[in-house]
Amino acid sequence: MNVEIPLNSASPLPKKPGHVRMAAAICALGLLVACGPAPVAEGINDPDEARNRGTHDLNLALDRAIVGPGARGYGSVVPEPVKRGVANVSNTLGLPSTIANNVLQLRLGKAGQNTLRLATNLTFGIGGLMDVSTAMGLPEAKTDFGETLHVWGVPEGSYLVLPVLGPSTGRDAVGTVVDAVLDPLGAILPAREAEAATGIRVAAKLGDRDRFSDTIDSILYDSADSYAQQRLLYLQNRRFELGQGGAAGSADAPSDAGFIDPYEDPYGQ
Repeated sequence: MNVEIPLNSASPLPKKPGHVRMAAAICALGLLVACGPAPVAEGINDPDEARNRGTHDLNLALDRAIVGPGARGYGSVVPEPVKRGVANVSNTLGLPSTIANNVLQLRLGKAGQNTLRLATNLTFGIGGLMDVSTAMGLPEAKTDFGETLHVWGVPEGSYLVLPVLGPSTGRDAVGTVVDAVLDPLGAILPAREAEAATGIRVAAKLGDRDRFSDTIDSILYDSADSYAQQRLLYLQNRRFELGQGGAAGSADAPSDAGFIDPYEDPYGQ
């Protein structure tokens, strides 16, 4: 007996079970990561230097008129314990995004470490006001989507200067956008709480600008060419963060003796 199946049948095609789709996605991610990290970047790739210098000048003007004075006001008015608490809460708010990137990089050990850090600080650190985890030997395994792209094999790209945000690269600029758009807190927190979280992060950035004022001012205002100086420091620091010279502590790794990170957090977070 012949059975005809009409071409315009409305019957849906059978769907794959959810766990099958998830397994396929994980396998695809594993294959992608297995391609290896991006090759080591060397030298300076800055084909848009003229445009970047214009943006750099704009950022300098904003720093002189708004960011610098605002940071100095924040630093002089807000007590040190409050500033430290704001910095701790900001750090805690960033952990969900960090954990997500740990997972995307298949660095599950670091994801577990950051998850335990988040739970510890939320539980015993009064909602993240105190950094209990670091004292317990659970430092943050920092990362971002820019590093995720590096792990997936995406090259560094050309040097960029972003308005307000400052120095970056093509890869890190994409990472910044993705981290902002896909921040897990944006989907979890109600609108009012999300705005409060943004305010805390802005306050923490002002605190950073105030704490690092001597170093930042020397780079931006005391250098013969602040653009070239900032570009050099950013690329050196970013490549060092990504471990592109070899595994930390290996014979092939660049020595960190004498290495100064102008953006290092004095609180060790």
